[in-house]
Amino acid sequence: MTTNPVHTAGNAVPPLDPDLAGALDELAGIHPGIDLIRDGIRLLALDRHTADTTQTLLATLAGSAGADVITAIGHLVARLANADHNPALRALPLDTQKTTRLHGEHAAHHLLDTRLHQPASEASATITGT
Repeated sequence: MTTNPVHTAGNAVPPLDPDLAGALDELAGIHPGIDLIRDGIRLLALDRHTADTTQTLLATLAGSAGADVITAIGHLVARLANADHNPALRALPLDTQKTTRLHGEHAAHHLLDTRLHQPASEASATITGT
């Protein structure tokens, strides 16, 4: 049986599109942790995937509220904006600390909103036919 191989030179993974490449470039040099995230995003974008790994990645990145990268980022934003967890903020005036914490909690709330996760979840489910 002859099949058309998916992994051929003519079916190479294309380079990053300008929007993603530009967004990653804008994040360069901010912090070693952000550089690791950039490297991970670049690897995920340029790696060759199967339909199964694509489905898993979509769910893991943003399609499984409570157990995905967006959820983790939401919790990180809340943590970084909270002087109880981020000693760098403790020297700020108390009202600034409280306002910063409130904004961080609001950001996390929005990032944890299931409506944000729904499109990626639906894309993931479409691949598996569920």
